[in-house]
Amino acid sequence: MRDERKGVLRRAGTVLLVAVALAMPLAGCGKKSSPKPPSGDQAPYPQQYPAPE
Repeated sequence: MRDERKGVLRRAGTVLLVAVALAMPLAGCGKKSSPKPPSGDQAPYPQQYPAPE
């Protein structure tokens, strides 16, 4: 019974470790900061987004 429990705990720990190891590189992906409007007076597009209705 004790050996069976150790095996289950070891397997669960291994699964958790693999899940964390796979998730760590993905945690660094994504947006770094908010988008900023272009500097200067000339915008690349003549209209505002979203277009006023």
